[in-house]
Amino acid sequence: MKTVLSGVKPTGVPHIGNYFGAMKQFVQLQEQGNELFIFIADYHALTSVHDAAEMRANTRSVALDYLGVGLDPARIALFRQSDVPEVTELSWILGCVCPKGMMDRAHAFKDAQAKNESVNIGLYTYPVLMAADILIYDADLVPVGQDQKQHVEYAQDLQEKFNHTFSCDALKRPEPMIGALSATVIGLDGRKMSKSYDNTIELFEPKKSFDKKIKSIVTDSTPVEEPKDPENCSVFKLYKLFDPAGAPALAEKYRAGGMGYGHAKNFLIEAADRELNPHRERRAKFEADPSLVEKILADGAEKARAKACKTMERVRKAVGIS
Repeated sequence: MKTVLSGVKPTGVPHIGNYFGAMKQFVQLQEQGNELFIFIADYHALTSVHDAAEMRANTRSVALDYLGVGLDPARIALFRQSDVPEVTELSWILGCVCPKGMMDRAHAFKDAQAKNESVNIGLYTYPVLMAADILIYDADLVPVGQDQKQHVEYAQDLQEKFNHTFSCDALKRPEPMIGALSATVIGLDGRKMSKSYDNTIELFEPKKSFDKKIKSIVTDSTPVEEPKDPENCSVFKLYKLFDPAGAPALAEKYRAGGMGYGHAKNFLIEAADRELNPHRERRAKFEADPSLVEKILADGAEKARAKACKTMERVRKAVGIS
């Protein structure tokens, strides 16, 4: 059994790309018997969210989304980052051994600079807090995309720097888990699904809107009666994610001719419903019971704090703080 750690910022609505790129894999890791710590990164969100009501609503929405897709609170820890105050204590201690040059090289800081965006200290020191998130739970594995690998590398660097500085083994080295988040999901316009391209299909948006977006997926002008290449069709690429077993049969319909893209989109809607309807129903049940969701987050924080406190005992002893 491995300890797996991941966090999600409560700053947006998840889409199909997030589901296949991350959320579904977390459920699979759960089913494999791993020890999962999934936190809602409200401290991280404070770098950009400055409205209390928005923060509370977004945090609750993230909890509902993750419970909806099948994370089992009896087997994993789902919690708010801010409910484990030890993480900010560790972040400060790590910051006291972190070279300034590491922060200057951080992707988020460099991107903001390149765009002439305002940079607050929270954004600048973001990687240190993220390292604390990873290290405080003795994470073995951190599922990340290739573009987020630097966060884990920084955690590795700070783990090594801390242990060397204080001649101890208080912090455990984590490893990135790149393969777990490898799915590339095509958006409505044929590019990678991304909020920045405005080409997403929200995971839990109303059914009518969900179907309308699928029907708006861009396709070519090949006539109904002509054969079509499934591998060059965004509709088919999405279908393969929702129904891998049924994809070969649909591919044959493409190549045989006589099937229009409208038919293919209807097949995609049906496949998406088979996959997502249980998630929609599960999320709705949790949404109808706010007190249960709050209890789940509190229980998750209790599990997380139990582990975080053990780490901080080692850290405090190493640095001489009682």
